[in-house]
Amino acid sequence: MADGGTERHLLLVEDEPDQRRLVSRILGGAGYRVSEAAGVVDARAILDRGDVDVVVCDWKLPDGSGMEVLEAARASDRAVAFVVVTAYGTIAGAVDAVQAGADDYLAKPFERQALLLALDKALRARRLEDENRRLSEALSERDRLVDLVGSAPSMQKLFRQVEKLATTDATVLLTGESGTGKELAARALHALSRRASGPFVAVNCAAIPEGLIEAEFFGVEKGAYTGADRSRPGSFAAAAGGTLFLDEVGELPLLVQPKLLRALQEGRFSRVGSSREVQADVRLIAATNRDLAAAVAEGTFRDDLYYRLNVVPLRMPPLRERREDIPLLVEHFARRAARRHGIAVEPFPPALMRRLMDYSWPGNVRELGNAVERLVLLAEDGRVSSDDLPAGMQPRPPAEAAFRLPPAGLSWEAHERDCLRQALDLAGGNKARAARLLDLGYKAFLYRLEKYGLAAGDA
Repeated sequence: MADGGTERHLLLVEDEPDQRRLVSRILGGAGYRVSEAAGVVDARAILDRGDVDVVVCDWKLPDGSGMEVLEAARASDRAVAFVVVTAYGTIAGAVDAVQAGADDYLAKPFERQALLLALDKALRARRLEDENRRLSEALSERDRLVDLVGSAPSMQKLFRQVEKLATTDATVLLTGESGTGKELAARALHALSRRASGPFVAVNCAAIPEGLIEAEFFGVEKGAYTGADRSRPGSFAAAAGGTLFLDEVGELPLLVQPKLLRALQEGRFSRVGSSREVQADVRLIAATNRDLAAAVAEGTFRDDLYYRLNVVPLRMPPLRERREDIPLLVEHFARRAARRHGIAVEPFPPALMRRLMDYSWPGNVRELGNAVERLVLLAEDGRVSSDDLPAGMQPRPPAEAAFRLPPAGLSWEAHERDCLRQALDLAGGNKARAARLLDLGYKAFLYRLEKYGLAAGDA
């Protein structure tokens, strides 16, 4: 087999039939899976499939040049090795190709061993490039993962759960408010797993137009729809051997949900515009800040997909529930910001730390990290000041003390009915969202709507 026992897909671009058959036979005997093309157009079509590892390309072709094939290979989502073959006395064109990104060149006629050595060298170079990229990503990953810190009991429990689940391939559903660190937890699950050397692919389901989500997940064949000018692998293929993280999974349109469910249940999928099924070798982690059970009751999320995703739920606690972690996080973020910007800062004064601990942090850890970086950047003579906090970050009373009972008392039923009305108004009539605003379960919220005659839309 080519390249250390792994079958490689090789594209041979040669317009002369006898030469193409001869070289194809040599390469097939060496363990390569060979696809043949007689010119630029055919070569581009094969490259568009997205599974070519290495190209052997004649420089002069009837419908163009090897440079056009090289450009198509470089536009691929894969790191494609490229060897140029030339039959001309001058090697200027081949040198140009190497300068443009080809890995090596051969002059005709060439020996079988010279061809195989050139291919081995090109594949090793691409593998080294890929390993360097992954190492760089891993170092960046490690720097991000340190944001997932905390000594609060809720965080210690979370760490134990992450460590235990990382050893499995179980589907995990991360829930929690925006900014609580759901993606960090997903990355930790990946980094501690047997798939750590594979890719971690994150997809924000809320950021993709509805008409493109299926193609983003599963890939698309050239010509499948207007604008699909080339074949492209999707996120499932990109995450092969690793972890696929679907953020904001609660925002998935109903139309796409059955196809995602099938890929998870059967471990297979097909690109848009293709009937050929591909094996899905991924570990799936999903995240949402929505109440998916309420979405199921509301009919905006499929119950079978919910049960499939909710195999192991992990709740990310909001920062207001673990205020004891704020000094630790502040120290961590301040140290990182100082290092990043080359600024030396003194420890945060106690009065400022108290203000940070009193704030409710609706944006959670992400908001805290941004606020600390702002304070470091605006520090004078190394001293941070509460004057540099954003205007909206004034200390707020704890939630339990926010309401004051009037001295004359009030009608509880009138008060509760008014709260229900206000929540529905703020949520634009969306009952699931209104229930979340009042921190009520969806069924409890519906019960109260019925109780006060608000369920029929008279709110």
